[in-house]
Amino acid sequence: MSDLRDLHDALAWFLVLGNAAVGIWALAAQWIPTMRVRAIWWAIGVAQFSAFAIAIVGVLMVNRYDLELDQFHALYGFSTIVAIGILYSYRGSPFVKDKLYMMYGLGSLFIMGLGIRAM
Repeated sequence: MSDLRDLHDALAWFLVLGNAAVGIWALAAQWIPTMRVRAIWWAIGVAQFSAFAIAIVGVLMVNRYDLELDQFHALYGFSTIVAIGILYSYRGSPFVKDKLYMMYGLGSLFIMGLGIRAM
């Protein structure tokens, strides 16, 4: 169990630190156009994909070791996945067209906060 637990913890820290980094990068890119490079979208995707990896490892731990899951941990963890879906759904919206980097910057920082609360 300790291997899955260690992986879950490492992925959680990756989610928090990764989304903090891409959140700051995206917010800066909103006002500094030279920071708007294609790599930002790859970095955001990797940082946010970690939420799905954490959820999968968590479900494996609960099922394999019959653990009792803290309800707030599950709430914040799965709220992270919902937040990612909401961000993605607004990506093509004309309302945020000129504020896309700000939306992803604030959204990534929000995901970071959800990750911290889940810890």
